[in-house]
Amino acid sequence: MEEIHESLLGYTFRYDRDLKGRGYRYLNITPSRKAMQVHRESLRRMINHHQSHVPVTRLIEKVNQKQRGWANYFSFGYPRKAKRAMNWYVRCRLIGHLRRRSQRPFRPPKGRSYYRHLKSLGLIYM
Repeated sequence: MEEIHESLLGYTFRYDRDLKGRGYRYLNITPSRKAMQVHRESLRRMINHHQSHVPVTRLIEKVNQKQRGWANYFSFGYPRKAKRAMNWYVRCRLIGHLRRRSQRPFRPPKGRSYYRHLKSLGLIYM
């Protein structure tokens, strides 16, 4: 059976095999690669070295607003992998941003991970 792969309004529609190995197929609806790339690019422009003077909490508020909008738009279908990838990207960008803000690299408080520290600063995870 040929694979149908269609993209519309930022979503990718395709029939995938059943995850349990049965002979069924189901319609898999996920955010398209291009939509994810566009969102990553907008986040990259938002979290860059030109924003070093902006307080971290204010920057996180802006990022949260952007993430919420993207997550709400792409809540239809099966977006779990895409959301996980976006969470990872935002976390990596913010850690890099925190580390380059000063001449001395940032480290989270003792006994805390970056994940927990960013969450305490207000970062939401989709």
